Amino acid sequence: MITRILVALDASPRAPDVFSAANEIATRFDARMILFRAIDVPPEFPPAAHVAGGDPLPAYLARRAREDLEALAAGNQRADVEHPVVVVGQPWRAIVATADRLDVDLIVLGSHGYHAIDRLLGTTAGKVANMAHRNVLIVHPRLR
Repeated sequence: MITRILVALDASPRAPDVFSAANEIATRFDARMILFRAIDVPPEFPPAAHVAGGDPLPAYLARRAREDLEALAAGNQRADVEHPVVVVGQPWRAIVATADRLDVDLIVLGSHGYHAIDRLLGTTAGKVANMAHRNVLIVHPRLR
């Protein structure tokens, strides 16, 4: 039985399609969607050591991620808009860990391009599919 779905959404233009696919499943199973985004501060952005109170970039990115998730799901009864989950860390690891911590029944995320570096290191979707301890649905772009 599917009752809780972790919907892993990035900031790409395809996020609404991933959300839509998750919403269709949530509707059919009368399930709740937990919106999720992993943010990863690129290493080329050095921490703001000179700022009292630490680097403001992670907090800013987390706030923007929550706002984006809330806007995407506004008015949707199945999405937990009030409590989107935003985690700083490597996306695939954060998705798998959050799915375990929240004990969800299904992870929904989008696929992305498979470029040369992905063949070497693997994609986020591929890593989640191989490392998750629960079912994973990977939403691919539709050919129009």
